[in-house]
Amino acid sequence: MIAPLELLDFLWTLWIVGWLVAALWTAKTVVRQPVAARLTHGLLVFAGAVLLFGRTGRLGPLVRPLFPATPWTAWAGVVLCAVGLGFAVWARVLIGRYWSGSVVLKADHALIRVGPYALTRHPIYSGLLLALTGTALARDSLGGLLGLALLFAGAVVKLRQEERLLLEHFGLAYETYRAEVPALIPRI
Repeated sequence: MIAPLELLDFLWTLWIVGWLVAALWTAKTVVRQPVAARLTHGLLVFAGAVLLFGRTGRLGPLVRPLFPATPWTAWAGVVLCAVGLGFAVWARVLIGRYWSGSVVLKADHALIRVGPYALTRHPIYSGLLLALTGTALARDSLGGLLGLALLFAGAVVKLRQEERLLLEHFGLAYETYRAEVPALIPRI
């Protein structure tokens, strides 16, 4: 039988490969955020990923478990990860050629408001944050929890940068969307 952490590694590897392949079919970028802005969230995400996904055996107290050892905790984390990655993929498929790993505007950029974009304005972030939360639960360590906090911070910084760009580009249409649809968590 496959172990929960092995399944997590498989899910994340499958997601990364799919994400990289899908990135080949995006529209031409017409507006790109400055490098300094990318570094702001990029450094938080990098540090968080190292703590959450890295093998932190030499970090002493950061590898200490947070919960009593039970199999259901790790499996609950795997389920959250799978659901979160599935939600992010659904959103990525719907945004299609307008997607980018950076905060950009694509040629003929359109505001998507259907599917997961009717539930949250940033469903890819929502799905990834749920998947990362599941990963932290399954990995069960102080380092994983700190990594998750840094990844959340990086997502919030990037989300705010994206919101500014979309508001500048779409104006009232985006302001209306912001008033009607929550940023990350449905119904909140």
